Amino acid sequence: MRSLPLPLALTARLTPVAVLACAGWALTSGPAAPPASAGHPAAQKTPAGSSAAAPSSTTAAKTYTTAPAPCSAVPAGTVKSLVPGAKTAGKEIPSTDTEVRRTCSWNALQGYDYRWLDVSFEISESDQEAKKEYGQRVAEKSGGGVVPGLGDSAYSVVNLTTEDGQQTREGVVLVRAANALVVVTYNGSDFESKKAPGTDEINKGAIKAAKSAVAALGGGRG
Repeated sequence: MRSLPLPLALTARLTPVAVLACAGWALTSGPAAPPASAGHPAAQKTPAGSSAAAPSSTTAAKTYTTAPAPCSAVPAGTVKSLVPGAKTAGKEIPSTDTEVRRTCSWNALQGYDYRWLDVSFEISESDQEAKKEYGQRVAEKSGGGVVPGLGDSAYSVVNLTTEDGQQTREGVVLVRAANALVVVTYNGSDFESKKAPGTDEINKGAIKAAKSAVAALGGGRG
């Protein structure tokens, strides 16, 4: 079998080195109460029959407190069908905080066919924060569409790129489920024909992996 040179972008993906930084959330406290003025009582008595209102907490409990193990989020059978020849165990990418962000990758070159799959979990402090992040990422994409029945909201997009005459088609699925984000990336190339897999194949493959990943979120419930 003759060997063909890989485009630089895909060669780099065959040996990924990623450092995923996790943003921290700063907690600030309000200013201290001013001292009582001279000549005024430090405290007032509560009138009879009334009760002092206790401070209420506006912090809702998080649905998901930890990111699940990403390399076991996609069944072995699904990995084999989407990434033929890949080790089903996958390779977890190092993270600075595995409680809130974890990613697993599978990739393989079988004959002339190359496939790559990424599954990433990100846990936010609240549903609102996750919703905001989801909206920002969807806004950065174009040409995609809503995926019904997946998480609280889901979006998929497929794009085709060409480098040195070699086509690569990549699908991305973004899913928000409560305070968690699931991001799936799936792409492929044929180095003999220099053509990419069809849009339908890549899109359906990415959505299939995303459904498995969302189901795996249950293990990180608070």
